[in-house]
Amino acid sequence: MVKIDVFAHVLPPKFLTKMQQIEPHILAHFPYMKNPLLTDLTQHIASIPNDHQQILSMVNLNPEDFVAADQAAELCWAANDELASLVRENQTIFPAGVAMLPLNNVPAALKLIDEQVVGSTELVGVQLFTQALGQPITAPEYEPIFEKLARLQLPIWLHPVFDAHKTDNNLTFSWEYELTQAMNGLVAAHYFRKYPNLKVIVHHAGAMVPYFSQRIKYIQSAENYADFKKFYVDTAILGNSQALALALTFFGEDHLLFGTDAPFGIPPVGPTAVIEQAINEMAITETQKQKIFSGNWLQLMGQ
Repeated sequence: MVKIDVFAHVLPPKFLTKMQQIEPHILAHFPYMKNPLLTDLTQHIASIPNDHQQILSMVNLNPEDFVAADQAAELCWAANDELASLVRENQTIFPAGVAMLPLNNVPAALKLIDEQVVGSTELVGVQLFTQALGQPITAPEYEPIFEKLARLQLPIWLHPVFDAHKTDNNLTFSWEYELTQAMNGLVAAHYFRKYPNLKVIVHHAGAMVPYFSQRIKYIQSAENYADFKKFYVDTAILGNSQALALALTFFGEDHLLFGTDAPFGIPPVGPTAVIEQAINEMAITETQKQKIFSGNWLQLMGQ
């Protein structure tokens, strides 16, 4: 059975070079991006187990954090072209990629969706982050992106970033909190009711939501509780069968997708083996495992 990892990362070399021309010491700000598997395609492919495929998304090196609107749009466009080429040349291993958007240029982001994602077999959705330019992703100026993607029935990959206003950010807990807050913001803004075809794939198994689902049920409205269940989530929590079982119970067997965050998490090649083992150790049927490993992704893509 082919296993499709829906949340694996790359940092294409041409895009990295362009960003280093803007900020020569950019990797010093993000030392985890020095992982050679992000930029060296040969090493990256060699790290992927047999019978596995990856849906590729960019690491969170976002042009809008460094340059003005027009240049950010140009950089995103070129990065998406580079990623699409990488997918096209290796489509048996990388069935698809995920586009990046310039969040300081929403009109260009909407145009990019039309011209680089709609109808593409290489770029099948977009990646958004829990915050952009110091604002939550639910800020009103970003809403047209959600409206458009829902109308087109194109999925969003939701990835965490730190809240720069906080002084105690850490990789163990902060990103999960930011994901949870972003999910809560999307529900509170009634996006799933305003845009019924909205599809959001949340990293890290839905963060805190499965664990605190009863708090959601009894503190928030029944409508909100139902909306939280509309998220899709991946399995990228570095193992832990019991935690994954909570995610499956809350979001449902059709909304849990195999995703690893490779090549991050467990050196040197990422946590794929550990996460796969955790899924295989879950007390679920083989049919449910098949859904997680590939079936739910194929269903989401209409295949």
